[in-house]
Formats: sequence, structure tokens, C-alpha cells
Amino acid sequence: MDRGQYQALDGLGLAEALQRGETTPAQLMECAIDVANSVNPALNALCYERYEESLAVAREWTLRGPFGGIPFLLKDSGLAHIRFPSSIGSRLLDDTTYARNATLADRFEQAGLIPFARTTVPEFCMAPTTEALRNGGPTRNPWDPARSSGGSSGGAAVAVAAGIVPLAHGSDGGGSIRIPAACCGVYGLKTSRGRVPIGPFKGEGWGSLATDGVLSRTVRDTAAALDAIAGMEVGAPYSAPPAPDSYLALLSRPPRPLRVAVWRSAFAGVDVAPECVAAVEHAAALLARAGHTVVDSQPPDIGYDEFVTAHAQVLAANIVLSVDAKLAQTGRALQADDLEPAYRDGYEEGRRLSAATYAACVNRFHAVGRVLAAYLQDYDIVLSPSLTQLPLKLGVLSTRGVSFMDLRRQVGRYGTFAAAFNASGQPAASLPLYWTEAGLPVGVQIAASFGREDLLLQLSAQLEQLAPWSGRYRR
Repeated sequence: MDRGQYQALDGLGLAEALQRGETTPAQLMECAIDVANSVNPALNALCYERYEESLAVAREWTLRGPFGGIPFLLKDSGLAHIRFPSSIGSRLLDDTTYARNATLADRFEQAGLIPFARTTVPEFCMAPTTEALRNGGPTRNPWDPARSSGGSSGGAAVAVAAGIVPLAHGSDGGGSIRIPAACCGVYGLKTSRGRVPIGPFKGEGWGSLATDGVLSRTVRDTAAALDAIAGMEVGAPYSAPPAPDSYLALLSRPPRPLRVAVWRSAFAGVDVAPECVAAVEHAAALLARAGHTVVDSQPPDIGYDEFVTAHAQVLAANIVLSVDAKLAQTGRALQADDLEPAYRDGYEEGRRLSAATYAACVNRFHAVGRVLAAYLQDYDIVLSPSLTQLPLKLGVLSTRGVSFMDLRRQVGRYGTFAAAFNASGQPAASLPLYWTEAGLPVGVQIAASFGREDLLLQLSAQLEQLAPWSGRYRR
């Protein structure tokens, strides 16, 4: 299989070629490494490359799972893997190693996904743009290198959009799968709380906001991946409702007629760019054509500004947890250049937080969840923009010259539609249905009630058929 054939197929397509004996895991790994060597110097999407080692693994690989044995990338989010150190985008945490794999890392490999590098992230995975100083420069949007790739799974989205891999690991604690998916023109699903394992080293991330998954070029790849990785692990504190026997099998039939609420405006009156509204109008027209009931609506009042503050405070507390653990391990004090300026301020902010304030933040998340769950009793799906603006120019969300709380308020006016569904634990996906005349992707988000990934995936597949996007990757 040559590079062009490799890039033309999605993950399941490559798996089918493996099953037919038309290629081998090693040949596919050689293709992925070739593409990475070609495009990554300009895009800066990869780190901790283990090319020769991973090629050796591929040569000895036995086909398994839905993907057989195809190249894959792990996000530099701290997901533990014995072959891949991690930095979480921080110079302080650089080259953190692991003695055993996370549950999810094992499930990825059981699914037939062979990791060969990690993908870049912002420091602590706490920004909707991937410009960590640790990475030696920004991760660039393949459709416009002057713009952001999104974040925090920015490197993953770039790798999929640029054809390095057909799908890649991502995680989402406030939009970190959906935001880069929107910026880079790929598909990104955030699952319900408790659907995908987060252990065994911890039971939750960021006050239960965070979950893991994948970004992909096709809905069916995401469905197949979810079939392989979903399921409660022993001792987990959260459990999603029972899953269907196969998400992938559901894609063969369209969803029943759905009642869809359309949001053209954002929480707290945050401005929404005309292109983002146009993307929603386009998606709403596709839904109506497919026979769904489309209802104009407004986002409910979730106390958005208070939620943004609570989100930021929980992130600050987690900066303290990560930093202090590293300092205790190394036995040294925090140095001036260990953290980017905004995150150094976030560390100090976290140290000032009281236990009562942290508990109040978690209560705020739960309050948001109750409001959104009640709202969705009248609808099957919420359709909104994924972002309030086009992919930002690099440098707009700088970590210099700004406090941590002010940075998070800026983030809250960009990823406005995303993080609320982390608080509620409800599933949400970004779909690349719309592109500007200048060739920039503009994502739309669909969200559903807790546990209804089945509806999201069925509807996503239907929209993918009406407005195909999978062949649109940056060559």
C-alpha cells in the first residue's frame, strides 16, 4: 500500500485491507511515518515520536479488534503508556514516565490501534489553542497555518486533518475534542460521563468534567472505536447508562424523526460570528430535509458567567495538584520558567482556593447539569455552533501578560457552547458540515441527553451522508 492509498481510507477501510491481506501493519506504519515526516515539520502536531520502536511493534503485531493493526496517536494528556512519556504540554512535567498502561491505553491496543507518537497539547491541556512553549512553537491549522488548530487536542485534530492517521486519541474537559475538531474540519465526539474509562490511576478529571475519546475523519470510525473502548471499569465512580450492542451497527439505519432545538445565540449574550450562524443555518436545513422537526430556541439560563469562574477555579486547583506532585517527586522548589505566566498565576490562584470554594464549584457544575437535562426533556437534540468565532489567529489567546482567570474568561467567550455539556455530562459532537469561501472549516455542535450517544452517532452518520466530508483532508 502506498501513501496515497493509505490516506484515502478511513480506519475501518485500512482494517478491511489488512483482513484481505492487501497490506500489513508494518506497511501501514511505514505510510504513517512517511506522512508524519512530510507534514509535521510545518504543522508541529507530534511529540514523543517512537517511530523505529513502533515499526518493530507493528512487524510483530497480530491482527485484533475492529481496526486490526493500524497506526494511532496518543494525546500528550498524561494518558499512561509504558512506551510513551508525557509532558501535558508543560516544561515542568516533561518526560514523565509510567510503569503501567492506563485502562484506556490497553483498550486502544486491544482494538487494533498501534500508537507511534503523542500529539501536542497546550500546557496542562487548559486552552482551546495548542501553543505550548514546551513544544517549541505553535501547532498550526492545516487549512491556514496562521490560525490555531484548537485545543487541547489540537495536535490530534491536525494529525487527522493532515492524513497522518485516520483517527487519534483525544480528551475533553471543556471542549477539548470538539473545539479542535471544529477548527480542523474533522469529527469529534465527547461521550457521556462514565462511558469511557479514566482509570486506574484516578476516578475523575477536573471535578468530573473530563472524558476521553477519539477524533476521526468518519463517523463510523468513531462508532467502532467507541464500541471497543466504552464500558465501566472496576471501581470507577461514574457509570453511563447501558450502551447498545454496537454503535457501529446502528449507523446502518437512520434515526427516527427527531425534535431539534436550534441555538443561534450563545449563553450570556456572547457574540457569535456570522459564519458560525451560517453553519448552523446550513445544518438546520439539512436536518429539515431529512425529516426532523427543527425548532428555533434559546439557550437556557445556566448562570454562565458563574460557571466560567467555577470551571477556572477547578482547573486552578488541578494545576496545584499536578505541580506539587512533581515538585515533591523531584524535591525542588518551583522555578521561574517552569510554567507559562498565566499558568504560574493559575497555580497561585489554586493555592488560595478554599475547600468550601471547590465544593461550591462542583455544586455549580451539577446545577448546570440539572438545567440542561431539564431543557432536553422537550427536545432530542440541541444544534448550535461549535465555536463563537472562526479558528483564532495564533497568539490571540496568549498566556503572557494576562492573569489565569482573565485568560479563562477569554476562553469562555470562544468555546462558549462546549463546556456546559462537560458540566452536565451529556454527549456532544462537532461536525465539519460547513466551510467558508476561504476554505476554513466551521463546526456545528449537536448534543443529546445523558447516555444518548446512539442518537448522536446515528444523526451524525445521516448528516455525513447528506454533506460528506471524509474525503476532505489537507494533502
